[in-house]
Amino acid sequence: MNFGTTKKMKSGIKFNFGDIVLTEVQFIDSPEIKRRPALVLFQEYGNIIVAGITSNKKMEGIKITQKEGMIKESVIKLNYIFTISEMMVKRNLFKISTEKKDMVRNELFLKIR
Repeated sequence: MNFGTTKKMKSGIKFNFGDIVLTEVQFIDSPEIKRRPALVLFQEYGNIIVAGITSNKKMEGIKITQKEGMIKESVIKLNYIFTISEMMVKRNLFKISTEKKDMVRNELFLKIR
């Protein structure tokens, strides 16, 4: 895995590892589409691999705070990784810190061992 690489798409939109984006997500238990924040892991060929973010602080994952840019205290759920189209991204919200990126990388590497 090469986290942190960026490829420029035909549309000119590019997302980097560590970007927090607002995206449209359809959950498997509902036909409803909701806007939710997600952490960009990488982008390739118009697809973006992201980790979901929840404001349910009881969930396991990496904490992300209001001070870092979230509207409310949240958790990056590295057990909830999915692919979205770049067209599903409504906007780029902010970037996580280098330290938080390192935490994400370390947790992901532990999961794939």
